[in-house]
Amino acid sequence: MEWNKRNVKYLLLVVCGGVAFYCGLQNLGAVVIALGRLLGILWPFLLGGAIAFVLGVPMRSIERHLFPKERRLDRVRRPLALVLTLAAVVGVLTLASAVIGPGIGEAVVSLAQQIPAALRRLQGQMARLEAYLPLLEDWAKNLEIDWKGLTEKAVGLVQAWGSGLLSSGGGLIGGFVSGVSTFVIAFIFSLYILLQKETLSRHGRQVLYGLLPLRAADRTLEILRLANRTFSSFLSGQCLEAVILGTLFVVSMTVFRMPYALLVGVLIALTALIPIVGAFIGCGVGALLIAVTDPWKALMFVVLFLVLQQVEGNLIYPHVVGSSVGLPSIWVLAAVTLGGKLMGIAGMLLFIPLCSVAYALFRDFVKGRLREKNVPVRKWRDPPPDPKRR
Repeated sequence: MEWNKRNVKYLLLVVCGGVAFYCGLQNLGAVVIALGRLLGILWPFLLGGAIAFVLGVPMRSIERHLFPKERRLDRVRRPLALVLTLAAVVGVLTLASAVIGPGIGEAVVSLAQQIPAALRRLQGQMARLEAYLPLLEDWAKNLEIDWKGLTEKAVGLVQAWGSGLLSSGGGLIGGFVSGVSTFVIAFIFSLYILLQKETLSRHGRQVLYGLLPLRAADRTLEILRLANRTFSSFLSGQCLEAVILGTLFVVSMTVFRMPYALLVGVLIALTALIPIVGAFIGCGVGALLIAVTDPWKALMFVVLFLVLQQVEGNLIYPHVVGSSVGLPSIWVLAAVTLGGKLMGIAGMLLFIPLCSVAYALFRDFVKGRLREKNVPVRKWRDPPPDPKRR
């Protein structure tokens, strides 16, 4: 190796990096604590970036179709698109609340109306138990119970529970206030990002080209653009899949004359935003609501859900979401399974676009290697001939 200034600099970087990595392994606990504190400091800005990304998907479409030929309105186009996007989000949430709220209230009222009948059935059961009361009385006489000790233990448990509730109540209120303030800061930060995204993008490119070699900066920007397109397509496909699944439930439940068709359809559409398993949450809530009115129809609803879930999981979801992110259906299912095992619901949401980006990069790498090696297309496109047929 030639001992020039550039090679010495890289060698020093490698040595310093190795020493830092070794020190980090030796003090892993302190590193984890420091990373946790750093994440707590940066969390409002990370959350704001996520909110800006989600709102940016519909906002771009609205801005693109809002006065496209009016150059005089360029300054107001983006703020107006942001206001319309926020209004649309608030409208969807309000509509969902308007559908879900009365349905839940009706179910609670129906449950309250059935309580007297349940109490009468309980009284009948108690009356049938009167024949066994003499036996229970003889058994209680022969049973020795330290009532004083049990009373003291009960009082001690109540006091401990009360003190714990008081101490945790302050922490709960503090956590709620902290969560609200974090969300407010994140939301305001997301608005700044959406209104000044070109300026922030230009500053980011300046940093990349200033710190990285030209080829590495170009490749980094290419990967970031691919990730942005993939995540945007995944978000659009996930929303489309949720709407399709909710519509299927509304139509099928209306055909079979099941109660709360619109309510359950909206619930399942909202919970279906969580890949694969989200609809099961809506199924549980929907079955509970229907069971209050008619247990047999609740059983029919569970059967209907299992049928539609198979259709959604094997046909609709892989094709709608998989085609939107450019990932084959089999790898969509694999990404959801792997992400759920590693990170739960967040992993399910993240691993599909991440696997799509990795799939696209690996596909381009393999095709580039095939071109470099001059491998004929027939070698990998067609299956090898069967020697038995010769």
